[in-house]
Amino acid sequence: MKNILLYLTVSAAVLAGCSSGNDSLEAKKEKVAEYKKELHEINVKIRELESEIASLEGVSEQRSNAILVNTSPVQPTRFTHAIDVRGNVASRTNVFLSSETGGAIQQVRVSEGNVVKKGDILVTIDNAIIRNNIAEVKTALELAEAVFERQSNLWEKKIGTEIQYLEAKNRKESLERQLTTLETQLSKTIIRAPFAGSVDAVEAKVGQMAQPGMPLVQIVNQNDMYIEADVSERFIGDFKKGDHVEVFFPIVNRKIETSIIAVSEIINLENRTFKIEMRMPKVDFVVKPNQVVVIQLIDYTRDSTIVVPTELILSDADGKFLYVVEDQDNQQVAAKARISVGMTSEGKTEILDGLEIGDLVVLQGYRDLTEGTIVEQTEKSTETAKL
Repeated sequence: MKNILLYLTVSAAVLAGCSSGNDSLEAKKEKVAEYKKELHEINVKIRELESEIASLEGVSEQRSNAILVNTSPVQPTRFTHAIDVRGNVASRTNVFLSSETGGAIQQVRVSEGNVVKKGDILVTIDNAIIRNNIAEVKTALELAEAVFERQSNLWEKKIGTEIQYLEAKNRKESLERQLTTLETQLSKTIIRAPFAGSVDAVEAKVGQMAQPGMPLVQIVNQNDMYIEADVSERFIGDFKKGDHVEVFFPIVNRKIETSIIAVSEIINLENRTFKIEMRMPKVDFVVKPNQVVVIQLIDYTRDSTIVVPTELILSDADGKFLYVVEDQDNQQVAAKARISVGMTSEGKTEILDGLEIGDLVVLQGYRDLTEGTIVEQTEKSTETAKL
C-alpha cells in the first residue's frame, strides 16, 4: 500500500511536469529518471524497515512466551546434619528413701512439699526392743569390763591362769561389738535426709509395718539435674564428650544449648542403644525430673559445600535434577542439571556432584519449566542464604 501511494505521488508529479509547456522534452525525461531513482531508493528503505519490524516482532513474541523465573548463583556454604532423639531430665539427687530394718512406723515428720536440710529426721520406726537390748548389753559390758580389769591385774602379778585372762578379755570385747551392732541398728530406725531438698512424696504412714527396702519418702534436689537420652548403636563414634547440642522442651516451647558430658561405653542389649548425658544449665523456666525433651545431635558437618533447598530437586526416569539457567544463542534457557545428592537437613540438601560454583539455580518458576524453555529472570538473587 505504501509503495502504491508513493508511486501515484511520483506519477502525478511527472504528469504535472509534462503539462508544463515551458519544459523541454529532454528535461522531462531527466525528471522522470530522477523520480524513478528516488522511488527505487525509497523501496529499498521500505524493505529494510519491514525486515527490521518483522525481526523485532519475532523477538517480542519470543519474550512474551518466556517463563519468568527467579535465580540464585551457587555458592559454597556450611552444612550440618542433625538427628532428633527423645530424652528426659534426670536428677542425681532424686531418691526414694527406704527402711533398712523392720518395725512399726512410729512417727512421720514430713509431708509433700516440705523443704528439708541434710540430716533432718523424716521417719522414725519403733525401736523399743533394740533400746532394751542395748541396755542389757551395757549392763553386761560393765560387769565384763570389771572382771577383765581384775583378771588383768592378777595376770600381771602372775596369779591365775592365762585362759582366765583371755576369757575375760574375749567376753568384754564381744559385748563391745554387740553394743556397736545394736547402736547401728538403732540408727537405722531413724530415716534422715541424705541431702537438702524438697519432699516430693511420702508413702510412710504411722502404724504401718516397715520392711527393708520398702519406699518411705522421696526427696528431690533440682540443683543437680542433667539430661539423658538413649541413642541407636548405628551412631557409635559420631558423638563425644564436649559436643554441642540443642535441647527443646516441648511443654514450655523453649530451647537451650548445652554440651555432652558423658557417652556410655556399653550397648543396651534390650534396645541396642547407648546412653549419653548432657549438662542441664540454669534456666528461667520450670524444669522437673523426668520431663520429656527433644535433643538435636549433629552427626555430620562440612564447612564448605553446595547446598540447595530440597524442594528444588526433581526426578525423572534418568534420576534427580534441578533447573539452571544457561545462555544459548543470545537467549536464556532452562537446562536440567543432573545431580547426585548427599544428606538432607532442615529442608536443605547437600549436592555432591552436578553443580559448579556460579551456576544459576532456578528458585521460583521451576515447576513451569522443561528442557530448553526460554526464560526471563525477574530478579537475580545474590543471597547465599537462599541456597
